[in-house]
Amino acid sequence: MKIALFLLASILLCGTSYADMKPVREFKERTPQAYGGNAFGLVYGGALTENAKGKVNIHPVTYELNGITIAANVYTPANYDPAKKYPAVTVAHPNGGVKEQVAGLFAQKLAELGYIAVAADAAYQGESGGEPRHTDIPFFRTEDIHGMVDLLTIYPGVDVNRIGMLGICGGGGYTLNAAKSEKRVKAVATLSMFNSGRVRREGYMSTQIKDIQERLKAANDAREAMIKTGEAKSAGGTLDLEQLTDEYIASIKNDLYREGLLYYGKTHRHPNSTFEYTQASLIELMTWDATDNIKLINVPLLMMAGNIADSLYMSEDAIEKATGTNDKELFLIPGAMHIQTYWKPEFVEQEAAKLKEFFGRTL
Repeated sequence: MKIALFLLASILLCGTSYADMKPVREFKERTPQAYGGNAFGLVYGGALTENAKGKVNIHPVTYELNGITIAANVYTPANYDPAKKYPAVTVAHPNGGVKEQVAGLFAQKLAELGYIAVAADAAYQGESGGEPRHTDIPFFRTEDIHGMVDLLTIYPGVDVNRIGMLGICGGGGYTLNAAKSEKRVKAVATLSMFNSGRVRREGYMSTQIKDIQERLKAANDAREAMIKTGEAKSAGGTLDLEQLTDEYIASIKNDLYREGLLYYGKTHRHPNSTFEYTQASLIELMTWDATDNIKLINVPLLMMAGNIADSLYMSEDAIEKATGTNDKELFLIPGAMHIQTYWKPEFVEQEAAKLKEFFGRTL
């Protein structure tokens, strides 16, 4: 059993430990994975199709973070000159998302505003390395964001005194967590923040509180099965096109999951994007919360959300608990539901304008 537990720890941590964690010290160029006719694999509206002189460019890179290869896209402003200094922003993608979707859209929007922006696939997800695939543990997701900050501190042209963070959906919750201790950043923003720990523990909109202990037991059973078989059981859903009929999508009651199936499964589908996560991840997820010690955030904080989003309660809760900064704002987008803030042009333009004002003032 001791040997099995050691092997499990090696699987979960990819051979790393707190003692030998290593920050990002260098990066390399990589060849992007084309998809759907886009050379960079981007699936959002208005995405770059090529790097044109004098315009916003995209630079696919890889770097090593704690022994795991991370795949990222760095967006640079028009007429980028590495000899100059630019403010910079990390962009963390939603749960199940990848850098080619909404995270890439907002990285591009920030580059259009004059920022160097990086969107990276989380470890164990997307093009990044790590086994078992689809591991979704708060420590790793938080470390991913610290790693993006590492990258920016060594990327040519970045003003290390003007780095900010943006996190979207689940990436927003993990960005809040990173910001509690990440003192290299001067401002933090979220869009449609999703508190993964709270939802995995209590259920979405607090609908699964009664069966918390049963679900924790199932997560432990999944971990035990991993010890015995070496296979990681998946939770969450798949994105099988044959199952994603209009009728099935319309039958989903809450707005977030219904529109999420449409966004991730059809309109902005990407082969690396999935709703899956390992069931054993719930052991860590269910005992974690994005708002724990949130008062440690002492820099300007902007939280954006749709005013009719059924996920709004999570942003309202976080902004209220963020007592460590007096410079904080909950910015509501009229008429927007959660997923609509990712792609609807009229909402994206409002959000980009707010980020322009916020980061312009704070960075």
